[in-house]
Formats: sequence, structure tokens, C-alpha cells
Amino acid sequence: MKAEGDIILVTGADGFIGSHLTEALLSKGYKVRALVYYNSFNNYGNLEGLSHPRLEIVAGDVRDAAFCRGIMKGVSTVFHLAALIAIPYSYVAPESYVDTNIKGTLNICQAALDEGADRVLVTSTSEVYGTALYTPIDEKHPRQPQSPYSATKIGADALAMSFFNAFNLPVTIVRPFNTFGPRQSARAFIPTVITQIASGMTEIKVGDLSPVRDFNYVEDVAEAFIAIATHPDTIGLELNIASGREFTMGRTLELIAELMGREVSFTQDPERLRPEKSEVMRLLGDSSLLRSLTGWKPKFTFEEGLRKTIDWFADPKNLSKYKPAIYNK
Repeated sequence: MKAEGDIILVTGADGFIGSHLTEALLSKGYKVRALVYYNSFNNYGNLEGLSHPRLEIVAGDVRDAAFCRGIMKGVSTVFHLAALIAIPYSYVAPESYVDTNIKGTLNICQAALDEGADRVLVTSTSEVYGTALYTPIDEKHPRQPQSPYSATKIGADALAMSFFNAFNLPVTIVRPFNTFGPRQSARAFIPTVITQIASGMTEIKVGDLSPVRDFNYVEDVAEAFIAIATHPDTIGLELNIASGREFTMGRTLELIAELMGREVSFTQDPERLRPEKSEVMRLLGDSSLLRSLTGWKPKFTFEEGLRKTIDWFADPKNLSKYKPAIYNK
């Protein structure tokens, strides 16, 4: 992946991680073709308002194979992040997750193969591991489909790796553990807590506070993506992006309240609870393979990332984009 001349395609560039990755690539001198989800309002999601001479924004849908072939023209490296990711909504509309997450990945891999792309990075999720059978979780941990969402991501990962094995497509599976930071959807735990507190609510609605997560600040995750793409030894591998630290949701909530300097109480909202067998109780990642290959390591501690995230959400112009009183599935 070279900064001079190469076109880097980022699918899902209008999303949370995708928008940060796009900005990071531009800052390093790359030319980025950013795919945003087509809509009749010409809204570019988290890329709205971003203008750069090396940025080309294209609206479309990865579920369309012909469209995917078109946007792959001249592309050297593909960061495939376009996906449906909300777990609660996957209980309601599982077919849409199959169409976007599995078929969309198929279309991107086939287009990359047809057009001769040099690298294809497919974004996975730590949810494919389910509740940890051992910790820290390395890439050999069994997959456990505890939600329709995780099932489709397991399928998409397997499909992408089949293109590596069958057709020598230079695929890498990139598997971030729980990512957080500015611009994240309110469907995620950290933004929903911060936005409720920042909007003046004193009784904060939450789900189960006992699950354990390995949180990673989004700028660190974007840097890990780029480190993987620029190292040839990562081709054909599945790589965790993880901090190696774990926090319960309850402790995370306490940290946010402490950093925001607010006295609040918390109530459990039944609507925010996953079905019993679907809840992933513990995720603690092992990223030693990634670190040994690329030298990547997180720049921000969890607490430092939380401060930066709180500062962003507490800005009135950013907070106004959210609806803290409404549970976002």
C-alpha cells in the first residue's frame, strides 16, 4: 500500500470506525475512495462536511455486485467495513444482516478478485468468539454464534478466507474488540451512557452491567488497520485488535460518571437486555500476533480514550445529533 498514486477503497466509510480510518488514511497521504450508503438526501453520515483533495466520496450499496465491480476499478487496497452491526436489531431483521454482511462481503471479494486488488482487509468482530471459553482470547478461540449478527460475521469471515484459499485473493481478517470514541452510534454502551448524562438526565437507563469487555479507542483501531495493510506477512491471517485490559459494564459506567463529575443513579431497562443465551459475558482479547508482526500497540489508555470521547459528546453541536431519551437498537 503506497501513498503515491494508489487508490484505497473504504467501504462503510460513513460509519464510526470507517470515518476515522478514512481520516487517518488521508492524514498519511493516501488517496481514498470512500463508499457511503446511498440515500436520497445525499447525506454522507460521519463524513458529512469532510472535504479533502484526495477524498472521493461514492454513494452506493455493497449488496449490488455490479456496483461493487464498478467502484473497485483502479483500487489497490480495500478496507471492507460496510456492515449491519447492531445486535438487538439482528433479532428483529436477521435476513437483512445476511444480505449485507455475507452477500456484501461476497460481492467485495469477487470484485477485488476480478479487478486484481493487492490487499483486501475484511472487518470482523470479537462477537464471533461469543462468551470466552478461555482468556485472553486468541485467534484460535472457537467461534460461537450467540446472535444473528455474530452468525453473519462468522459466515462473512469464512467466505472471505475461502477466497484466499481457493483463489489466492490477498485477504486479511481484521478483528477489533469493542471499539469506542467520538461519532459512535448511541446503540453502543459508552455513547448511550455519556449522552444521557451530558443531556442532564440523572437516572440513567442501562442493560446488564455484569458483562466484561476489552475496550479500544477508535484512533488506535484505525492505526492498527493501516499497520496490517502495510505488512505483507499479515496476508491470509485473522488478527485481533485488543488492549488486553478488561472492564465490566458496571465499572465502565462508574468511570464515565466520575470523569464527567456527575451524581447519577442507574436503572436496568428490560428493553436493553439481550436474550439470556445471546449475551456475551466476557471478552478479553490477545493481540500478541498483531503486535509481533507489525509492532502496533495502543497509544491511548481506556481512561484517556474515555476523556476524549466525553469531550466530543459533551460539545452541544455533537450532542444535538443524538436522542438520549430513546433507546437506539
